[in-house]
Amino acid sequence: MKPEFSVIQLMLEATWVVQAVVLLLILASILSWAAIFRKGLLLRRVQRLSDEFERDFWSGGQLNELYQAALQRAPEASPTERIFASGMREFHKLRDRRVTQPDALLDGARRAMRASLQREVDALEANMSFLGSVGSVAPYVGLFGTVWGIMHAFTGIGAMAQVTLAVVAPGIAEALVATAISLFAAIPAVVAYNRFAHDIDRAANRMESFIDEFSNILQRNVAALGQPGAPGASGASMSTATAGPR
Repeated sequence: MKPEFSVIQLMLEATWVVQAVVLLLILASILSWAAIFRKGLLLRRVQRLSDEFERDFWSGGQLNELYQAALQRAPEASPTERIFASGMREFHKLRDRRVTQPDALLDGARRAMRASLQREVDALEANMSFLGSVGSVAPYVGLFGTVWGIMHAFTGIGAMAQVTLAVVAPGIAEALVATAISLFAAIPAVVAYNRFAHDIDRAANRMESFIDEFSNILQRNVAALGQPGAPGASGASMSTATAGPR
């Protein structure tokens, strides 16, 4: 009759060092899975909200109406919408200070949007370093537990007069459990890190493209408002329609 294999029993009989390593790896795995689920939900939400905002933005509405809507739902706005709001806010501040030079208006709006872009990317990258650390460090932590367990097993074997496989196997098995758990913690973290890094890069590129396109729209609107007899000196008639179809 084969003896029943039980990982829990092996861990209960393992040395305290191996037990501590396994507990640390299990904790890291739980935290990394929690971070994976949070990050996945966040990126999907960002994608959905960005799609909704850009659909409204490119429908040809008035910029001020979009700006007021962005201010009202600021906590729930997409990163792209917050970037848009920061550019419009700076643009209006400069206009209120009677800055009329087109270059100064556009440069101020661009700087504000670039600063907002950096904040949004930093927020998207939160917890990414933790996933990277788990993916890179967990195998070495598990290897330490394995080496310690094997060393302890061979130390005990050396004190025995007669050694059989039944005596050696449990000690080796409990040591290898640490390696198995370290891989269980590291592999999902590495896969998630690579996937999320790719998604964040795409989101950042999308926001940078929006900044360039919105800057072109502002440039066209400023040029139109600066013409003699042009209506809407306050910027109320500024529209995304001047950009043409996307």
